[in-house]
Amino acid sequence: MADLHTMPSGLSVPVGTVTLGGAIVLDELDRLEADAVTIIREVAAECERPRLLFSGGKDSAVLLHLAAKAFAPGRVPFPVLHVDTGHNFPAVIEFRDRAVRHHGVQLEVASVQASIDAGRVAEEVGPRASRNRLQTVALLDHIVAYRIDVAFGGGRRDEEKARAKERILSFRDAFGQWDPKAQRPEPWDALNARIRPGEHLRAFPLSNWTELDVWRYIQREAIELPELYFSHRREVFVRDGMLLAAEAPLARLPGETVSVETVRYRTVGDMTCTGAIRSTAATLDEVIAEGIAAEVSERGASRADDTTSEAAMEDRKREGYF
Repeated sequence: MADLHTMPSGLSVPVGTVTLGGAIVLDELDRLEADAVTIIREVAAECERPRLLFSGGKDSAVLLHLAAKAFAPGRVPFPVLHVDTGHNFPAVIEFRDRAVRHHGVQLEVASVQASIDAGRVAEEVGPRASRNRLQTVALLDHIVAYRIDVAFGGGRRDEEKARAKERILSFRDAFGQWDPKAQRPEPWDALNARIRPGEHLRAFPLSNWTELDVWRYIQREAIELPELYFSHRREVFVRDGMLLAAEAPLARLPGETVSVETVRYRTVGDMTCTGAIRSTAATLDEVIAEGIAAEVSERGASRADDTTSEAAMEDRKREGYF
């Protein structure tokens, strides 16, 4: 972990960064890191009960790593929150628990199964049933119960069209809902974290990162990830052009047969709607090279729920989704 030095402006940069005529000269990853660390520190200072949303995926792994840098040599001063559908990949849950232990942070879990058991949501039925959309109620209930005023998320603007409408601080009303027309201006990167009781914010320190930035940062910082992100042999079946895990709790449709393929995942989430891609990329260099050549975002290529309509993600965000 690189040491950080805070300049008079409040910008945090790696010690030893080259300066030219007194000006800070950063490479792209250093700049992105410094901006993210500054956002995390500033938002945490202005809010009383932050949480860091942690899915166990690559973006949230980077976000937790950045939070650890932001508060080093102390520990991250707020809990990590995982919204558990109950249908997560076992390897992701194992990684989540390792990451929490490694960073010495408190883990909170908002359970979709608990929401179902309490009658807060109804379990979907049928061969295409998924709990992915049910995460919203579990998340919002947890936010209300713990009076959370800001939740850090790993959203990036190159993921999906609705993500590009977000600001660094995303305002959510007393119902947890998002209105793109009600977002606050952020001139000169000024962040307005003031809210009224019952409202809350989502903060996105990775807003200006791309998927390739994330992968290059993971490589530079040697950040651990679930092995799902790298090429491996897995039992899968094809549905709607996507390779879904055979162990996912989904009923097979006529003609769907299981085969063993060499695959990896560009994103990880609920097994019922997260597809793998055929790939032999087993190292970070190979994953980065594959990403450079990719023409579709990881969510567009790997999330069945994002392909249901042009506005699928935006509709869920308006309801209070991540």
